[in-house]
Amino acid sequence: MRTTRRSMLGLRGAAPASAPGARSVPADLGPGGAYDRFIASQAAKDEFSGTVLLTHQGRTVLSRSFGMADRRRSIRNGPDTRFALASATKLFTAVAIHQQAQRGAIAYHDKLGAYLDGFPPETADVTVHQLLTHTSGLGNYRETQEFKDGARAWADAAEVNDGIMAIIRRTPPAFTPGTRVQYSNSGYELLGAIVARTSGLSYYDHVREHVFGPAGMTDTDWYTRPQWNDDRRFAHPYATQPSGERADVIADKTFIGTAAGDAFSTGPDLDRFARALMGGELLDPAHTRIVLSAKQGLPRWADSPDAPAPGAAFQGYGPLALLFGEQWMFLHNGGSAGEGAYVEMYPGTGWVSVVLGNYDVRSVVPVAVMARRLITAQQPTQ
Repeated sequence: MRTTRRSMLGLRGAAPASAPGARSVPADLGPGGAYDRFIASQAAKDEFSGTVLLTHQGRTVLSRSFGMADRRRSIRNGPDTRFALASATKLFTAVAIHQQAQRGAIAYHDKLGAYLDGFPPETADVTVHQLLTHTSGLGNYRETQEFKDGARAWADAAEVNDGIMAIIRRTPPAFTPGTRVQYSNSGYELLGAIVARTSGLSYYDHVREHVFGPAGMTDTDWYTRPQWNDDRRFAHPYATQPSGERADVIADKTFIGTAAGDAFSTGPDLDRFARALMGGELLDPAHTRIVLSAKQGLPRWADSPDAPAPGAAFQGYGPLALLFGEQWMFLHNGGSAGEGAYVEMYPGTGWVSVVLGNYDVRSVVPVAVMARRLITAQQPTQ
């Protein structure tokens, strides 16, 4: 079944990743090339600490790791170091929602109130579509003082999730849902709750069983703050302080991640996820296309003034969808204090770029952008 699905995929106007005649790997992206040298220079200036994995049609093109995972214990980052993903976790939540849509348990234009109780009418009327496209108006619970205070005290997964949901229930939409795009952590927490309600499993167990398992992601999961602090396999988050120095900020993190952020993963596991998604191993062909397509137009999008400007930019049903010439790229990034993550997928040419860091997100942006610039310069052959 997996082979059959893969043969049916590929975005309109672009050949599948395995298409004959696809361009060979340019020297600038391989070992010793411009990208390799750039990453090394950023690390040498202590402007990047983390891991990079670049693959083409399932083959590793470049794998590099720099910096310290744990300075106190002198543990270096490596290809199998587990990094906190911040908002890149939303990719897993989006796939889980589409799996529920595929089995008929939800519909994209159903209202939140059809699945979850206890919300005021203005919130209960928000649709699954609006939650996925960040057009719900529900904003970011993480910016509230209630969350900041609670995050320090919550001591298990139930307290974290119940505390977050209580804040969201008391926060009305900031604008009429569907009228504009505003990034919403709150919306993705609600999507995770819908997954749990409709699957009969906890959100975590559903994603473990139906996303991580089929994708072969054996090093990906949600872990607790004590595990993050004590386990040698994890990269500690080093956030820039007002003094300019970087400090380990694990003590400031929430007890456990959620549907909106802070699962942990490695470069190889994220590459497996991207290829399983593009290859139709997580969803059927129709729902794979729903994920890897454009939905809500964005007037502009740029994560860096040096990044190549897309010809068009859209919010998709999970990832962003950016068009460079004839080449679609699907992206989700994440950032928090001492955390940075980028996952970029190019279904038409077979590239996957993963950049994970344990400095602030601005340290990973130039690295991800450099790969994007070089990849998008290679347009697919027809």
